[in-house]
Amino acid sequence: MIHVVVAEDMGLLRGALCAALSREEDMEVVADVEGVGELLTVVRRCRPQVVVLALTPELPDPVEVVARIDVEAPEAAVLAMSPRWSPALVEAALAAGARGLVGKDSSLAELVRAIRALAAGERAIDPSAAVAALSPTEMPLTPREMDVLRMAAEGLPLKEIAVRLYLAHGTVRNHLSVILRKTGARNRLEAVSRARRNGWL
Repeated sequence: MIHVVVAEDMGLLRGALCAALSREEDMEVVADVEGVGELLTVVRRCRPQVVVLALTPELPDPVEVVARIDVEAPEAAVLAMSPRWSPALVEAALAAGARGLVGKDSSLAELVRAIRALAAGERAIDPSAAVAALSPTEMPLTPREMDVLRMAAEGLPLKEIAVRLYLAHGTVRNHLSVILRKTGARNRLEAVSRARRNGWL
């Protein structure tokens, strides 16, 4: 019997997943959790073979919990689900220790196959994640925005960046605002991190 823990923040989807997986003769959903806050406690208590974990962009770092499970419960294989796989997210999830990747638009049969593969010690990566891993991420920043981001990566304050690039202080601030919007980052550090992860820096 394959013991499974389901972590999904959407109640309807979580309930449907648990019900569907429980109908499989060789699977038992031993626990389901809404968010990742209690997930580690549940995984340590239930000792599942597979954790089906929905990665949500609202999390500060959607793959941090994957890494913690890999360290604290290495016998539990993480099957990460995402509505959309980007090259950066695929790379980060695999680096954190996820052994399987599936899209949220996958069929139930594909999800079940992936769970069985992980329980057998194999990896399972669905086609959308595989394509994302092989596709380069398009660099959205202009050359001037990249200049500002490089300076920001050195930890320079706005005034120093403005002096070095012969720009007005307000112009640098505007460039940084655009950089955050284009990269989807919340601050300079996160923008630098994403740029490095995507190979732009």
